[in-house]
Amino acid sequence: MNLVQTLLQAPWLLRTRRNHGLEHATIHVLTARRRHGGIAGHSDARGFWLMGEVDTQSVHEAVQEALLRMRAGESWLAVHPNCGTNLVTAAAVTSGVGNLALRGAGGRSPWLLRLPLMVVASVFGLLLARPLGSWLQKYVTTSADVGSLQVLSIQRTQRGHTTLHRVETHS
Repeated sequence: MNLVQTLLQAPWLLRTRRNHGLEHATIHVLTARRRHGGIAGHSDARGFWLMGEVDTQSVHEAVQEALLRMRAGESWLAVHPNCGTNLVTAAAVTSGVGNLALRGAGGRSPWLLRLPLMVVASVFGLLLARPLGSWLQKYVTTSADVGSLQVLSIQRTQRGHTTLHRVETHS
């Protein structure tokens, strides 16, 4: 096992990755059942947060269904197109290739003449970022193998106009 694989299997990181996968699966289930105005999530080693207008019973049912489906092998549920991993990947790749294009060939031409190249390079960067972001989710930031993950509790909190649900897990 190499260093990266060893790190990804560290207990605190593996719990976070499993929770992140369950968070995504829960969001998939919730959005398939009913169109929600928008649900966001954030995972850590002890569980995850869901932010959005959804009732607690629906969250409870979605978490349980997501867990069952992941255990049944529906690993695709752990990857979500709106994950922050995709956003960070898109920003990093696009800004990286755009910066390289803007610098040009040793800076011999004025930056304004390199601007169209930067735009084209950035578009290709965005095209590359989508599959790269999904790959990073699948192999790095989430885990579809929930192992012995158990849901301990689901608590609803209201912060101003924002509804939050804290899903506490243990493995």
